[in-house]
Amino acid sequence: MLVLHGFWSTSNGLCLWAEDSDLTVKSPSQALRSARPHPFAAPADVIAGIHAGKPGTAVLLLPSLRMAPLDSPELFRLTPRPTPRTEPVLLPWTVPVVCIDAASAITALNEPAAYVRYGASVAYLADLAAFARELVGRGRILPACASDEHGPVALWRPVLRGPDIVAMNSLIAATPPVCRAQPGAHDAHALATSALHALVNAAVRAALPAGIDLLPPRRGSKRMSATEAWLTALTAPDGRFEADPGAVNSLVEALAPWDEIGMDTAGLARATFRLTENETDPEAEEAPGWQLEFLLQSMADPSLLVPAEQAWRDDGSLRRWLDRPQELLLAELGRAARIYPELATALRTACPSKLCLDTEGAHHFLSNAAPLLDEAGFGVLLPSWWDRRRKLGLALSAYTPVEGVVSKKSRFGRDQLVEFRWELAVGDDALTEDEIAALAETKAPLIRLRGQWVVVDPEQLRRGLEFLAREATGQATAADILALAARHPDDAATPLELTTVRADGWLGDLLSGAAAESLKPVEPPPGFTAKLRPYQQRGLSWLAFLSSLGLGSCLADDMGLGKTVQLLAMESLQRHQDPNIGPTLLLCPMSLVGNWQREAARFAPDLRVYAHHGGARLRGDALREHLADTDLMVTTYATANRDIDELSGHEWNRVVLDEAQAVKNSLSQGAKAVRRLEAGHRVALTGTPVENRLAELWSIMDFLNPGLLGSSELFRTRYAIPVERHGQTEPAERLRAITRPYILRRLKTDPTIIDDLPEKIEIKQYCRLTTEQASLYQSIVDDMLEKIENTKGIERRGNVLAAMAKLKQVCNHPAQLLHDRSAVGARSGKVIRLEEIVEEILAEGDRVLCFTQFTEFAEMLVPHLATRFGQDVLYLHGGTPKKRRDEIVTRFQSGDGPSIFLLSLKAGGTGLNLTAANHVVHLDRWWNPAVENQATDRAFRIGQRRTVQVRKFICTGTLEEKIDDMIEEKKALADLVVSDGEGWLTELSTGDLRKVFALSEGAVGE
Repeated sequence: MLVLHGFWSTSNGLCLWAEDSDLTVKSPSQALRSARPHPFAAPADVIAGIHAGKPGTAVLLLPSLRMAPLDSPELFRLTPRPTPRTEPVLLPWTVPVVCIDAASAITALNEPAAYVRYGASVAYLADLAAFARELVGRGRILPACASDEHGPVALWRPVLRGPDIVAMNSLIAATPPVCRAQPGAHDAHALATSALHALVNAAVRAALPAGIDLLPPRRGSKRMSATEAWLTALTAPDGRFEADPGAVNSLVEALAPWDEIGMDTAGLARATFRLTENETDPEAEEAPGWQLEFLLQSMADPSLLVPAEQAWRDDGSLRRWLDRPQELLLAELGRAARIYPELATALRTACPSKLCLDTEGAHHFLSNAAPLLDEAGFGVLLPSWWDRRRKLGLALSAYTPVEGVVSKKSRFGRDQLVEFRWELAVGDDALTEDEIAALAETKAPLIRLRGQWVVVDPEQLRRGLEFLAREATGQATAADILALAARHPDDAATPLELTTVRADGWLGDLLSGAAAESLKPVEPPPGFTAKLRPYQQRGLSWLAFLSSLGLGSCLADDMGLGKTVQLLAMESLQRHQDPNIGPTLLLCPMSLVGNWQREAARFAPDLRVYAHHGGARLRGDALREHLADTDLMVTTYATANRDIDELSGHEWNRVVLDEAQAVKNSLSQGAKAVRRLEAGHRVALTGTPVENRLAELWSIMDFLNPGLLGSSELFRTRYAIPVERHGQTEPAERLRAITRPYILRRLKTDPTIIDDLPEKIEIKQYCRLTTEQASLYQSIVDDMLEKIENTKGIERRGNVLAAMAKLKQVCNHPAQLLHDRSAVGARSGKVIRLEEIVEEILAEGDRVLCFTQFTEFAEMLVPHLATRFGQDVLYLHGGTPKKRRDEIVTRFQSGDGPSIFLLSLKAGGTGLNLTAANHVVHLDRWWNPAVENQATDRAFRIGQRRTVQVRKFICTGTLEEKIDDMIEEKKALADLVVSDGEGWLTELSTGDLRKVFALSEGAVGE
């Protein structure tokens, strides 16, 4: 296992080094004063395989015992090192490093390496790089000029103001000690500032269009001035330029005012302005109703606020942490007055402490001055209601008309005509005529209405009243109402913002997200063999409802709630109602193709299913002819991407994306490809519609209902940045309202769901072999058949059992058979599917037990999963001492313990209570239900309050599937297996063994 660490060097940029758990722990040298080679630091060439760079060495001071450094918290060893008996000390160690310049670092830190675990230092530097990119994206940069031993250089540097200063201070405070492990590198502020400046400079140059020139076209060959050379260098790769030293000094002096803009002027404290409302006095109607208080705010502890009155009293208490507070306050107020000139009134007093404002002045401060002061680095404290302020807007109410008033063919659907009425509203509340008259009479921008302040623009109010006079009522289609509900205020054609859309009947249920609960239940057709649970039947009704409207739908139920069976029920129902509709195209990961085939055969045997993948897949006229007799075509995302020109030429009744997070990156080729597919209805199945970024939600929703959320650029500006970066609730609520009609998400913990679920759900998870696995598998089968052809008795049985053990190992992973300690990678269908399942389990905040009968396979998976998911993976096997065993169990059962627990099947069989897990995965089969159930019961036992989901991995087309089928088909044989294990296979004839062990069609994935 590799753990990657890093630090920033002013001269060398990003320096990466790594720990390797496979290397020896102890140093052969006992010298303590000089730096010794780090005994388990990875060689430079290994690091260069992760990120290319210049190799070198560095001396780091690391917590150590006498003979070796301590492991970092992220490093996992199958056999933990003994607990130290002495206190660790800082000792120097030499580590191989790879140095990466800032231009490459800005990219490297944005692209996590696969199968390498990041230490806290690299994660921290990645956060710093993300902050640099964010500053550049917001234009918080200025050009600069500096000089070093190599001459003048043109730079781009960050401009930190307001919240950005706070963010930078938080980053500095969070600097991991290992980032300061170089001797003498103890100043976190200097290190973080140096890194940020270098990363911002690199990020600007990376963002500039190729070939950009800041100079106008030149005539002749006149030599460049220092300023022209500097401007040219601002867009050059390294920023170096040549100029006369005197001219460079003049340029630096000319840029000095810009330098002041970028300086951190906050120091130990900054001025802060707090707007408060005076208590209402009915007898003092003309008195100012607001006051702007002046305070000093500590930058080290933002909760420490000192009123100006206290600073002017100068009782000496402030001088313990702030020198000359009065001078600082006066200087800060003077600086703020350049932004907010109204402060000049207060500055005319000897000891300014507040500014009295009327309602119009308070509105001006809230709307105009406060954002500017905040941006300039001052503290601004506003009334709590301002962030969720209520604005005057328009409410649209739609009503289902009298039966018979219909557009086009049907009175139910998007084309149905509905009657609507516009009303003036504040938030969701329509205003009465008296309230509208009161608003019309006043000219103030802030008005108290129903006990709350409301922002009113008199001109907008006038235009709103004129709009109502012209268009108070009317008729529109349901599609028009849905479009209005999804429209962003900036795109509205109305004079006031549309604050709410209400409707009755089915349209109201759809807009409110209550359609699944209020729709009449739809029964699956005859021949559909699954018995739907009540919540699944509601999901079927919802899918059918949105399909009838031609609206894309995202079924986002928790994993294990049966999204597959609900979709299959929908397909069966629609074909029962209309046998002539076209085929459905379903895209899924390769690991799920077999599952869809089996689930369809099991629950919807009347569906004609075709799996379209592999080199023998149909194309051209052959595919078109086959689709005429196909109900459901299942293909992979990779195949669809390769065949998109052909697939986009077919008419699909429906396109379904299973594990739709596969298209979460809207810029990926796969996401672009699926948008080209034309269909009457689109469905996305996913357990996690929003994983890391709102942009991923946009990608899925834009596939389902193109244009619903606008372009990706507008979505980023209107929703992603305000919600993710600034934590704004209003755009988050607006986004939730827009997407609510098209997303159905039920959780296992929902009261309406939990009573419908059984205590335990068992799922057979079918996986395909990789090409490498299939090649090894076939060679083992050929070798076995050759050996048993001429052997009998014990020797024959031994050959069969040995071959079966090897085949099971191959089904797990090639490296388990080869014993070559090679990388896990994407070489096993089981491992690929395990990663997909664990990712979804962790996204839901659940925990999982993974059982295998092979300790070697477990020891391969533990570091791989720890690296893949960036967290510790617990491991228990038969040789684990009791004390260590108890510690592991306690850690897993604790509320904040690791979420992944790997166990050998026998070690996990008895005596363990692991009810913190509600997922169980059997990676390989023991073919003894008693043993498997005993392991499952570690989670499914007294004390377990959640439904337990049990998945049993089976490789398609291999002996695993064939033995499982034989056991399922013959109960007597299953009883035999319980008593005799796998020995019965040795008694089969050579012909039968060939059938059981041979690879079947469809065993190999892409």
